[in-house]
This record gives sequence, structure tokens and C-alpha cells, in this order.
Amino acid sequence: MRRFTTLRPGVLMLALAIAGFLWGVANGSSSIERAYDIPVELHRLNEALVVTDRSVDEINVRVMGSRAALGNVSADELKYEIDVSGGKPGIAVYDVEVSRVELPRGARFVSHSPSRVQVRFEKRGRKAVGVRVDLEGEPAGGFHLADVKVVPPKVWLAGARSQVMRLDEVVTETINITGIKVDEEREVRLHLGGGTVWMEENEPVKVQIHIEADLVPGTEDGLLPESDGREGNV
Repeated sequence: MRRFTTLRPGVLMLALAIAGFLWGVANGSSSIERAYDIPVELHRLNEALVVTDRSVDEINVRVMGSRAALGNVSADELKYEIDVSGGKPGIAVYDVEVSRVELPRGARFVSHSPSRVQVRFEKRGRKAVGVRVDLEGEPAGGFHLADVKVVPPKVWLAGARSQVMRLDEVVTETINITGIKVDEEREVRLHLGGGTVWMEENEPVKVQIHIEADLVPGTEDGLLPESDGREGNV
């Protein structure tokens, strides 16, 4: 231990700093491997077609590189794009070529799965269908449902032709009218029967609910007659 007592404090600190730097360089340059799930994005889809299914939504890749290089890999920015401009009705198979995905210098792909992506295309169709209101419950006592209107009464649907053409109407989400006494207007969502059918326009659908008081039996207008202030004879 006596020989270290002759070292100046500055020289000792410098030696420790150099050792720390060399350790960092050694760890930063050693190769490691990490896995990422890259989302699949379809581009340049023909407007006459609709994608009804695909085999995967993500591609799992393994990337090798130094810690410094992989530290520059942003998982949120990774994506695998497929050009489907040549698609036709039916199933198309696309080979996965991850080399097209850019990585920081010092990082490289070592494996990926799956090796192919299958996409199913179908012709696009459009159709105008009526809207049916789904109601549940009853108005408050002494009141009844007089009328229900939908605005607009019909909507234009678009999507996979086989699904659009078999629809004659769409149904609103359930509207509960339990206990209401006055007219109401509600904006509603529609059940379209799947993700490959959608509304062509973003116009909101509204349901107008008209409530009336019940008629009183034995009166002409359904209302109780007013008292004339005279009591009947006993």
C-alpha cells in the first residue's frame, strides 16, 4: 500500500476516469440483441377495393448492435410498409423484406417472423339503407310514446361489397326512454355489423322522441274538466 501513497491525487483521479471511460467504451461497443414488434401498414390501396382481412398486424424482428446503436432505435417510429397498389379481389401474398426498414448505424436485423403477409381484398360497394331505432323502457306514468323519427331516415354505407349489399337496414344503439315526460333528441351510433362496413358521410344520426300525456277516459279532449265551484246536492 506504501507505493500508492506517493501518487498525486490528480493522477489517481485521472487514472480512475480513464478506467471508467474504457469500461464504458467496452460495454457500449459490445453487441446485444433486442426484439421489436413492427406494425404493418398497407399503402396505395386501390379505391375500388377494400381490405377484409390480413394474416398479421405486426412483424416481430430481432435487431443486433451495440448498446449505443440500439439506444437510438425508437420502437414507436419503426413500421413495415407494404405497397398494395397492384392488389386484386382475392388473396395476395407479400414477402417480408425487413431490409427496407431503416435502422441507426451499427444496428442490423438478424431475424424476423413471419416471412410473408397475406392480405384479402374485396370489391368495394355502396348502398343506401334505412335506420331502425332500438328503444327500451316506458315513459313516466301518465305519458306515452307518440312518435319516433330518425334524421336522416336513410344513410349511405360503403365497404366490402358482399357485406354492404346484404344490408337492408341498420339499427341504432339501444335508447332507454324509461321515465321521460318530455320530447327529446338524441345523437346515436349505428350498429354496422363489422369493421369492413362504414358510413360514407360523418353526418351525425339523431333520433327525435315525441312524448304525449295519456288521454283521460270519458272526456272529449282527454283532459279533466275544470270545477265550476259549486258542490253537488246531497
